[in-house]
Amino acid sequence: MTRLGLVSLVTLAVIAAAAVLGPLLWTIDASATDPAHRLADPSALHPFGTDELGRDVLSRLLHGAQVTLLVGVASMLAALSLGALVGAVAGFYGGWLDTILMRLTDAMLAVPAFFLILVVVTVVGSNVTTLVLVIGGLSWMPVARVVYGETLRWKTAEFVQAAESLGATPARILVRHVLPQAVPSLVVAATLGVAYAILTESAISYLGLGIQPPTPSWGNMLQRAQQYVFTAPTLALYPGVAITVVVLAFNFVGDGLRDALDPRAQRRR
Repeated sequence: MTRLGLVSLVTLAVIAAAAVLGPLLWTIDASATDPAHRLADPSALHPFGTDELGRDVLSRLLHGAQVTLLVGVASMLAALSLGALVGAVAGFYGGWLDTILMRLTDAMLAVPAFFLILVVVTVVGSNVTTLVLVIGGLSWMPVARVVYGETLRWKTAEFVQAAESLGATPARILVRHVLPQAVPSLVVAATLGVAYAILTESAISYLGLGIQPPTPSWGNMLQRAQQYVFTAPTLALYPGVAITVVVLAFNFVGDGLRDALDPRAQRRR
């Protein structure tokens, strides 16, 4: 893995550890208000200051990291599972399954996913489970196309023909021999999927349709901070920087893992 990829991986590990262990160590209630000390500057009691309601910003960042990372990773896993299933079945079995599944994929790609997500969360609601299912269920198409291409590439390989001659079932060949060849591409798609899901959740929450207060997320922290961008700019700076760092880190980790898992791609550069 490249040096930048390793640095990004360490950064993500530190952020994940802070999200998991931070609320256990920094025990100030993220929802506890203190109007007498609203918009306070950083201090020993509140290292990142307080927001417009006197809530501790550090505590809200730590709890918000849990929500944002949970939505991002869970949405990626949902999109990866669905996309890999659709792409692998369409590419390996071909025929009418290929036609139906890939035309469905093309039709879904033609729909503006972000606006459809807004419609769904407006109608259904905007809890964490809904966001995971909606974001994951509307972002699987690029994964399906990647897996579809890799499956078409490898299903006629010599080792697949050898497995067929030994009597392996089509399902076993697909799972044990063809899909593992798509792992490098899936790793890159997964990292990009987490970044996309985090940005989507942040955008939805920023519009006031995502995670609802008092539950903190980096997106709704930005939404509340926009009213104080001139009087207390750090309220927007902290969650904004956190989102940027996490998204960039996932992208760099994906590039590094692609090079590590597929040395041929590195040699072609």
